[in-house]
Amino acid sequence: MEQVQTKQDVNRIPIVAVLILGGFVALLNQTLLNTAIPKIMDDLEISANTSQWLSTGFMLVNGIMIPISALLINRFTTRQLFFTAMSFFALGTLIAAFAQNFTFLLTGRLVQACGAGIMMPLMQTVMFMIFPKEKRGAAMGMVGLAIAFAPAIGPTLSGWIVEHYSWRLLFYVILPFVLIDIIIGIFVLKNVTKQTFPKIDFISIILSSIGFGGFLYGFSSAGNNGWDSAEVIMSLIISMVALGLFVWRQLVAEKPMLDFRVFTHGTFAVTTLLTMIVSMAMLSAELLLPLYMQNMRDFTALESGMMLLPGAIVMGITSPIAGRVFDKIGARWLSIIGLTIVAITTFLFTNLDASMSYTYILLIYAVRMFGLAIVMMPVTTAGLNQLPEHLISHGTAMNNTMRTVSGSIGTALLVTIMTNSAQNYHQDMSAFKGMALEEAKHQMAANAMIHGINVAFMVASGIACLGLVVSFFIKQKDVSENKSNV
Repeated sequence: MEQVQTKQDVNRIPIVAVLILGGFVALLNQTLLNTAIPKIMDDLEISANTSQWLSTGFMLVNGIMIPISALLINRFTTRQLFFTAMSFFALGTLIAAFAQNFTFLLTGRLVQACGAGIMMPLMQTVMFMIFPKEKRGAAMGMVGLAIAFAPAIGPTLSGWIVEHYSWRLLFYVILPFVLIDIIIGIFVLKNVTKQTFPKIDFISIILSSIGFGGFLYGFSSAGNNGWDSAEVIMSLIISMVALGLFVWRQLVAEKPMLDFRVFTHGTFAVTTLLTMIVSMAMLSAELLLPLYMQNMRDFTALESGMMLLPGAIVMGITSPIAGRVFDKIGARWLSIIGLTIVAITTFLFTNLDASMSYTYILLIYAVRMFGLAIVMMPVTTAGLNQLPEHLISHGTAMNNTMRTVSGSIGTALLVTIMTNSAQNYHQDMSAFKGMALEEAKHQMAANAMIHGINVAFMVASGIACLGLVVSFFIKQKDVSENKSNV
């Protein structure tokens, strides 16, 4: 068996660099196709509903793999898991790059997702294994750079590439970074996770896949098909039954695949709830603002992506700094200040109209991303710091699972609110006096959608305020109180 390195004898910097690059390309890939979908639809001659599977399918497989990651981390070495995850990702990227039809492109995306679903929990678990508690904030701040920055620049990079080149270049651009990361990993990556060789529980794997996969599918379908769709209702019912059985099986098992007892640690439970709220808050703007910019204001995909870019840069710069501050003062005040900023800036997006300044939207979004950056990784680190070492892999898997599920719920909820509010919006025709009929109809439709987005942002503001309330329940000295846990 290959030797497991301890915190003292491991060279952390190259390991951190390899893992963050792997996590960055995996997360970048989640949003990279968002603005390329119209070009792919034209090129492969597919409908909008069919094309959505490129995003939905990736998310489903990703969501299925993440809960299984705790089992995999405890059964295989760090190096085995890393090279397997990145090899899957490289193979999927290659398949997608050469895809001549939708089936091959979707296959490539699903193979990519198998690797991406392992990569994030592995990265976080390794960080907690190689850094002492008093330095984990700074380390997780670097992880936050990947988690926040990569998905945020995806639409911008995608918008620029598809405006000038083929959408296939999106995969050609990623592939060299994946291969370089694998090559560097061969020389610098060490085994730092401990193998406990848990028994593979196939029933738990099946229940987890049906439960989390069905849940994600149901909520993602609700955004497109509505909550009263038989497909959505059946998906959610089946998934809830499977999840109930899965949770029960984990609680009675001697060595569970995903240990729900992590929630008996109070700070972990509070910070996981905050992580879910922050994920909803981040995705709300990343979903609604491009819709507003492109569909109601007629900006191009590139212009819409460029509006998001300064916020992504702010978040990327702020995350490592917030991590260092966390190591000194803990997560409580960072989360209170950050969520106050998020709540205020989200509320400022509730009065969008057909003439609001591009610069104003860009600046408010950038400030909002600053608020999110000083919350996201500090609260995650605070919660995981409470767990004993043997539960860290379960904690990272649980945290990532809840973040993925909440993002899906938040997206579906806000799309539904936006759509219903737009449909129920009525205007007096006298407001369009003197306009041609077609022009008046177009303006009415645009005004209705803007109203729907404003209502959705109102709900997002409420979610942010809920997060602010929850943040007061984080212990003041969460960094120093529990040094004996690890």
